[in-house]
Amino acid sequence: MDRLDAMATFVAVLDQGGFSAASRRLGMPLASVSRKVAELEEHLGAKLLTRTTRHVAATEAGLGFAATARRLIEELAEAERLAAGEYATPRGLLVVAAPVLLGRVHLLPILAGFLDAYPAVSVDLRLTQSALNLTEEHLDVAVTIGPAADSALRAVNVGQLRPVVVASPSYLARHGAPETLEALGAHQIISFAGHVTPITWDFLDGHRVALRPRLFVTTAEAAVDAAVAGMGVAQLLCHQVSGAVGEGRLTPLLRPHWGAPMPVQMVFAAGRTIPAKLRAFLDYVAPRLRPRLVFDP
Repeated sequence: MDRLDAMATFVAVLDQGGFSAASRRLGMPLASVSRKVAELEEHLGAKLLTRTTRHVAATEAGLGFAATARRLIEELAEAERLAAGEYATPRGLLVVAAPVLLGRVHLLPILAGFLDAYPAVSVDLRLTQSALNLTEEHLDVAVTIGPAADSALRAVNVGQLRPVVVASPSYLARHGAPETLEALGAHQIISFAGHVTPITWDFLDGHRVALRPRLFVTTAEAAVDAAVAGMGVAQLLCHQVSGAVGEGRLTPLLRPHWGAPMPVQMVFAAGRTIPAKLRAFLDYVAPRLRPRLVFDP
């Protein structure tokens, strides 16, 4: 039995919440995943997992073993990176995550210059609206909006974004502009926060307004398109509407009440040493991303 491989398989089962999910994540047959964990339990003489038809959970022994296994796996990975020269020269694959619109509009153009400057580095850019776990998703760095949820991560601040309220000139010509927060209740509302009613919009000084949307969409891009088409009033982050506002296709509303700015950060694991490829990315991207995230319509 390859004990390190068995440890990594056990950790994957725990992280993914089951053998089938771990099998897909590792690209390994389900029978092999089950066999490796069983061999590890037999070797240790301890039960590491409790299994049901739908879920697996670590036993008390499994929890302690998982913590040690994660540390050993990370230390080995760091030793391999060091031996490969990853800490000396920017090289290798860099896995980056970012929100869809921010990544496509603001980060992607910067990456073109970064790749030219560092020809030995490749980038896997993952654009998603989902919350990500850097360790489980094997990410090197993620661009996030809002405070870092994990205090164990290090963060580089690259700007601030404010939630703003907008509507199209055509919509305002038909329905008029809301002059107060309370007046929003009489307007057609566009939401991409989920199919629940009522939704709540937050504003300065702790003001919250409950609203019943007429239109639900699943992405910020769709909400922008719907607002531009005159379908209602939307609350979005300022970078999401900057182009449409600059072109006159959307009009900012209720400016004095807009919500407080939220930090935009590049977050990464707080290892003892930062790989050269990640340091190069942070040093190159941060000063070029900051000027793009100061828009205030």
